[in-house]
Amino acid sequence: MAAKRIGILTGGGDVPGLNSVIKTVVYQAADVGCEVVGIRRGWEGLTHVDLKDPLSRSHYILPLDRNNTRTIDRTGGTFLHTSRTNPQKMKKLPYVCADGDFPKIESTKKGVTSVVYDITSQVLKNIAALGLDYLVAIGGDDTLSYAARLDREGMKVVAIPKTMDNDVRNTEYCIGFSTAITRAMEAIDRQRTTVASHERVGVFRVFGRDAGYTSLYTAYVCGIRCAIPEHKFDLKRMIELLLQDKKENPSNYSLVVLSEGAEWEGYSIREYGEADAFGHRKKANVGEDLSDEIKKASGQETVVSDLTYELRSGSPDFVDRLVASTFASMAMDSIARGEHGKMTAINQGCYAMEPIPDPKLGPRHVDVASMYDIGCCLPKYDGKMGLPIFLTRP
Repeated sequence: MAAKRIGILTGGGDVPGLNSVIKTVVYQAADVGCEVVGIRRGWEGLTHVDLKDPLSRSHYILPLDRNNTRTIDRTGGTFLHTSRTNPQKMKKLPYVCADGDFPKIESTKKGVTSVVYDITSQVLKNIAALGLDYLVAIGGDDTLSYAARLDREGMKVVAIPKTMDNDVRNTEYCIGFSTAITRAMEAIDRQRTTVASHERVGVFRVFGRDAGYTSLYTAYVCGIRCAIPEHKFDLKRMIELLLQDKKENPSNYSLVVLSEGAEWEGYSIREYGEADAFGHRKKANVGEDLSDEIKKASGQETVVSDLTYELRSGSPDFVDRLVASTFASMAMDSIARGEHGKMTAINQGCYAMEPIPDPKLGPRHVDVASMYDIGCCLPKYDGKMGLPIFLTRP
């Protein structure tokens, strides 16, 4: 084994399956005589911790063993907690860094100058003080962008992709995606009775800031219309299709699911609130805006349902438990081989180790030409022979 002391953390939004990764890493590490140190609250655990202060240390650092991880895989969320901390762009220095000299990054927007700090040197200092030989970072494109930075700085990192958006590059699948689609499918199937009872148009919103996989695959299994961020749809055409579906349905209702980042021609998503550490602001509910347009154009009543947080709650389904445990085992095998800068992945339907994605490339996107029928606002069902199980390639 190339390591004796392994750190592990989860960053960004929670998804079902994270605890299965943590438990599997701990159990396999114990089999080969390695210690595992849990870093609590994502990257915040390495930016804000004061290792000389017992209270701060216990707040952010948790030694993991078989006893305290024995049952965690039965639940969702993350046992280690999480945050959206970006050590490269800290708006405010943690108290433990108050006297440090860190690189400043200044930017001016609308005449207002803001300053952020890159405290990567503090992160590396804490990693060294904790005696970590390797770090297992579990997260989406934001969390993994900093994992790639740490690996370039000399810390050996192995990454595990998770996001119900399924938009991390270099892999066809991310932990949390299957459970999210299962939850969305179940919620829509349940709500059909209400939408049908009132003979309305049902409008559902799911996560998907930059990529439409969650919306597209939900529509695929539910047989309904969808809108994705990768294509600005024709509003008039969408409304015509929904009214046609409603008319042709014996129960006189129709359904559409939209990614949170979906837009139509002439419309742009409204954002509000302060940007998070990775520059993302909250998006207004596009489902409500589409509902208003449907009512204005046709007089039809709607039912709008925001499924976003519902999809990431609760315990993982079979696929996410399977993939999470397998990804964890692959990460440990990679560490045993002395590899770093690698990410667990599924490639052409097979498990693989790939490079941690280059953050400059941004998230992975739906291939509209092969996966989305822009004229019908539907997933494409034809031409799937020979494709891997998740119908896409990294």
